[in-house]
Amino acid sequence: MEAFFPSDRKMAADFLMHEKIWFDKFKYDDAEKRYYEQMNGPVASPSCQQENGASTILRDIARARENIQKSLAGSASTTSSAGPGGDQNELIARIANLEVENQNLHSVVADLQLAISKLETRLNTLEKSSTSHHPSATPPTQHVTPMKKVESPAAPPKKVELPSAPPAKKVGPSEADDEDEDDDIDLFGSGDEEEDQEAAKVREERLRQYAEKKSKKPGLIAKSSILLDVKPWDDETDMAMMEECVRSIQMDGLVWGASKLVPVGYGIKKLQIQCVVEDDKVGTDILEEEITKFEDYVQSVDIAAFNKI
Repeated sequence: MEAFFPSDRKMAADFLMHEKIWFDKFKYDDAEKRYYEQMNGPVASPSCQQENGASTILRDIARARENIQKSLAGSASTTSSAGPGGDQNELIARIANLEVENQNLHSVVADLQLAISKLETRLNTLEKSSTSHHPSATPPTQHVTPMKKVESPAAPPKKVELPSAPPAKKVGPSEADDEDEDDDIDLFGSGDEEEDQEAAKVREERLRQYAEKKSKKPGLIAKSSILLDVKPWDDETDMAMMEECVRSIQMDGLVWGASKLVPVGYGIKKLQIQCVVEDDKVGTDILEEEITKFEDYVQSVDIAAFNKI
């Protein structure tokens, strides 16, 4: 048997100090058990649990029997109250209600029949009045000239004299009929046609004047503002001469604007110039071709900005 030295005991104590061991666990278990027993009471044996379960079942059965007996007693009371006498009373009440409703329906139907008969009589009277009524024809208008007066054929012929005109001729029955037929003809139709022609001429003249006035009015001219970047070959290019060459380009619808020199790099500057052009007369392609013709000064031309005016 090996002997343990004090140094070995010290090492074991140090080892147990660093180990996490719960030496007093049984004490805590006992305390927890006592706490739950105080809260819920002591744990019953299996036999006690069986007795408690049987007693609960018996109580449920007794409660169900009581409910069944109460329901049977209630149904018996209702059947006893509703006997043959009750059914007969209910039937009599329903018949009385039906009779009242039937009387109301009879009165409604009678009212409807009366209203329909009234409508029929009104329609008959309206139809009779429409068939018996014929509009009378309007008598033909007679146009009387200032020189002579038209008389009916039954009247005897008379002389009509005016202070400023010679005596009129005698009018016979046949001539009077002819004049009546002439009076039925519209004698002023030609005048209306002349007035329509004059109005049409006036309208055409006004339309022609309006069209001429509208054609003389100048229309809107579409213009654009263009900002061009004109780049030289190198830093030794005469920029003033290059600008003068660019401005020497003159076209109808082209107006040159402000310009400035913008540094590009390594001492090289580009000419940035603005112009306004009419879209129908001057295009960007024509401008680029004209500017690039100055090959001694211009390397390339770019459009920096393009805006419609």
